[in-house]
Amino acid sequence: MKDTVARACAAAGIAGPVVFTGAWVVSSLRQTGHRAADIQVSGLAAPDARDPWIMIAGFLVLGGCSVAFGSVLHDALRGTPHDALGGRGHAGPAPRLIQGAGVLTMAAGLLRRDHMLLTSGSVSWHNHAHDVISAVIYVDLVLAQVLLAARFGRDPGRVEWLAWRPWLLISAAATAAALIAFASDTSGPGAGILQRVAVSIPLAVIAALAVRLVTRPRASG
Repeated sequence: MKDTVARACAAAGIAGPVVFTGAWVVSSLRQTGHRAADIQVSGLAAPDARDPWIMIAGFLVLGGCSVAFGSVLHDALRGTPHDALGGRGHAGPAPRLIQGAGVLTMAAGLLRRDHMLLTSGSVSWHNHAHDVISAVIYVDLVLAQVLLAARFGRDPGRVEWLAWRPWLLISAAATAAALIAFASDTSGPGAGILQRVAVSIPLAVIAALAVRLVTRPRASG
């Protein structure tokens, strides 16, 4: 029973990114009169967007799934040497950062922006809160990838997971680069694409780790 729950939580690491990505793809295509890349992901959940509930649901599902996945990742990293991740009793902070990002993602989905497109002038408190929370999530996900790479590097005997370390560092650097480019001109013609890239890279990492946890052999001993 415990193993079934663990695998379900691991599968949530796949479901969350898939649902969230599907939500912004579908919602982007439904905004008639606008190019899909012209609208930031957060704008798709704004009151003046067409069917904002699609994107709101994407935020909530991703957030809940991230919390569940972070929990099983934490347990796997601190498990016994029989576990697939070769845990040595110290999970490190990365799984908790993933869970924290999940909670903040749900908050970002509920504290919506005022308008679908960026506008000048004053905005509501929840619009400000959404922007601050989004910035924290971005930093959180970059840091989580770096810390996961460090965690895997502490078990040099586990060749399979040690091989993930350079890819995690590359994905963290790519995420940070996309975020910096996006932040430098959030209203530019390519801002929507840069934001989607910056969001999709860490979600792909989470999904890849989740696939490994779902397909790992049952622990023995």
